[in-house]
Amino acid sequence: MRSSTKRDSHSSEALAQRWEELHAQAAELAELAAIAPESFGKGLACFPERFEAASQWQRELVWQGIEDIDAMMQPGLTALRTIALRDQAVTAPALALWREFFCARNAVLALVEQSPLSEAARAA
Repeated sequence: MRSSTKRDSHSSEALAQRWEELHAQAAELAELAAIAPESFGKGLACFPERFEAASQWQRELVWQGIEDIDAMMQPGLTALRTIALRDQAVTAPALALWREFFCARNAVLALVEQSPLSEAARAA
């Protein structure tokens, strides 16, 4: 029963919501880092569709990656907000967290990138 509950909570709809929430946090982080926020363009917005077409092992790794990013972002943003409330500089630590987010997010994106090999395998 636990595995079926886990699958339900890891649906494409749930992923899309978490994905958008992470990018809303990233926009706040970019502001704290004094950099321009990323546009949530087609490359990022269509990620849930690519997730839906991914194999089971890729889907599991994507969810683990998203949970890991969230585990990094939540305490990091809380700490940065606290520092900002004390009128202390947050640009440098926010930029460091942004870089961590960016690299982790790109690793998650790479898990479901479509390669010519995967396209050929689907056609066969």
